[in-house]
Amino acid sequence: MSREPNPSPDAPAADPRPGRLTAAAALLALEGLALAAGGVYVLVLGLAGDPDDRQQAVTGGVTLIVLALLPLLAARGLLLRRGWSRGPAVVTQIMALPVAYNLLQADSLAIPGGIVLAVVAVTALVLLVNPATTRALGIQGPGGVREK
Repeated sequence: MSREPNPSPDAPAADPRPGRLTAAAALLALEGLALAAGGVYVLVLGLAGDPDDRQQAVTGGVTLIVLALLPLLAARGLLLRRGWSRGPAVVTQIMALPVAYNLLQADSLAIPGGIVLAVVAVTALVLLVNPATTRALGIQGPGGVREK
């Protein structure tokens, strides 16, 4: 017995998912996978390498892996057209902007990473606040007025 995804009550199942919504979900999934990969790298380096502080390395790796869950769950929610998923998605992008700024201030190879993160975060924010995305998620404006 196949189980179909349960779309949000306000979003008709027959309407196709907007490309903007799919693109936003893909960017969030990419961020989540990058966080998870970074977390695994730091964790393995902390356990197998010779870090200055092993406990700090392990804690940092586990923290990155846990933080990866937020954009990954939000991406899944966006793909399933769940209205709740836009909030965590927007918060993730807002949190990414100061990180990108700090990477841009470094005098190292972190600068290209900061540029990529800033572009991804701003692009995802634009896609998430787009009216087509809002309609597809069944989100209503203030006072229960549906956004156009």
